[in-house]
Amino acid sequence: MDKSPDAFRTISEVAEELDLPQHVLRFWETRFTQIKPMKRGGGRRYYRPQDVELIKGIRTMLYDQGYTIKGVQKLLRENGNQFLVAIGNGDMAAVEAIAQRKQADAVPLTPAAQPRGADDEMLVGQPKVKPSRRFFGLGKSDEEGPVQADEGRLSRDNRALLQEALFDLLECKRLLDQVR
Repeated sequence: MDKSPDAFRTISEVAEELDLPQHVLRFWETRFTQIKPMKRGGGRRYYRPQDVELIKGIRTMLYDQGYTIKGVQKLLRENGNQFLVAIGNGDMAAVEAIAQRKQADAVPLTPAAQPRGADDEMLVGQPKVKPSRRFFGLGKSDEEGPVQADEGRLSRDNRALLQEALFDLLECKRLLDQVR
């Protein structure tokens, strides 16, 4: 017997419906505070229909559109949950309406007032500089450039590269899990 569209879903039902491993859903709960499943005794999660719709939008942006987690967090901050829900449902009319409403409310900033580094959070694989400069830190300050192995810290570039590698590995694992 099928559940009502308004019924709560277990983590296994959501994972199966969205073709995601359960551990990814748990991880996303830590990164997206907007995902708040109800937890019952023993820690069992029950997702509301609006949680599932939001997760569907997050999945679309991360897996289909190539956004980073930070990029999706920024989209949520700037546009709200309904924007990602509309994207997840493929409702481009609602996406356009939300974007136009946001644009109408926005006050144009002068170039000097624009926040720095906003676009480097959005897409994976779209570096602002050539890969050779990015990997070797040419033309950057000591703070941004390469860091010696014994310094005990990572440069901003190295952290970004490691994060991208981690996301690539998680995607490979997801694909391998599908094949099994």
